[in-house]
Amino acid sequence: MPDDGPAGESKPPPGPTTPLRGPLGPTTPLKGPLGPTALPGVGARVVAFVVICVGGLSGLLIGLALVRVQCTGDCDVAQGTGALVGAVVSAIGVAVIAVLVLRAMGEWQAGGRG
Repeated sequence: MPDDGPAGESKPPPGPTTPLRGPLGPTTPLKGPLGPTALPGVGARVVAFVVICVGGLSGLLIGLALVRVQCTGDCDVAQGTGALVGAVVSAIGVAVIAVLVLRAMGEWQAGGRG
């Protein structure tokens, strides 16, 4: 049996006792459609992720090949470093382009409404 307190009154549930307030008063959950958004679709984001991974892999292979061509003898650390630097630089470059493309695509689909 729950503890009802001294006078048989039930205790309020734990949590804040006052409603959340925004700049214009109490906030209420949004209902219904929110209107146009500039967020690109899930498919476009998945394609962007795959493209970034492929770009990183390509940079890894290019960095590894550049070190292999220039190095003689024991070059394991140099090859690993070249591969890592190539992968990171390439993935960052492709990610920047992917973000710009996703933003442009999202704004284009929103149509400048709002």
